Amino acid sequence: MSVKNMNTGSGKTSYANNSALQKVMITKTWPALDETLKEMFIKTDEYEFSKCMKIADLGCSSGPNTLLVISHIIEQLSKQEHAPREIQVFLNDLPDNDFNNLFKLMSTNTNTNAKNNIECYIYGAPGSFYGRLFPNNSLHFAYSSYSLHWLSQIPQGLEKTNKENICLATTSPPQVFEAYSNQFERDFTTLLKSRGEEIRGGGRMVLGFIDRCVADPTSKDELKALTLLSETLSDMVAEVI
Repeated sequence: MSVKNMNTGSGKTSYANNSALQKVMITKTWPALDETLKEMFIKTDEYEFSKCMKIADLGCSSGPNTLLVISHIIEQLSKQEHAPREIQVFLNDLPDNDFNNLFKLMSTNTNTNAKNNIECYIYGAPGSFYGRLFPNNSLHFAYSSYSLHWLSQIPQGLEKTNKENICLATTSPPQVFEAYSNQFERDFTTLLKSRGEEIRGGGRMVLGFIDRCVADPTSKDELKALTLLSETLSDMVAEVI
């Protein structure tokens, strides 16, 4: 089964106009992001930030949230004593992501970095972050928020064992929880290995996750919206049959 992209465009049902929750989650990473960027400049001799700093936004999707992340990073970099004169930002998401709409949005906000005297060059980097995306030792910093709960694929063999569910649910049998856990472990290990080869020595990475408030996923339904959607789809299929 192929992994799909978010709703494209800028209409009422587009991701760009329906990502307020993701914006909240992004802003919650600001303290960790700000502290990490500040820490990177403590040992300035280890870097060549005065020339060009290379940054990757993993799972950038499309819409104003992407611009928000870039603008905030530039603002924080401008506060550093040895701020880079230039930065390269690589926007990464799956190939079917709406990069066209994203870069149109960027073109209408070309002055976001003018006051900070930092030249920002933005590029698309289509592909799965669960694999190599950049050359060895080419990145200084990588960032991702509200993306890593998307796995590279649905764990195999769940078509019959997790019937009438579209994700983990309180009614899912134990083998389903184990299958999802194993898939996440494989994916996250691959992500760390890939970024470990791409980020230069002394580089940094900030990752924002969504998580559970309880360890036992069967004890509390923390995905009620998806559970309701799953039940609705099941009812629709039953009516057709």
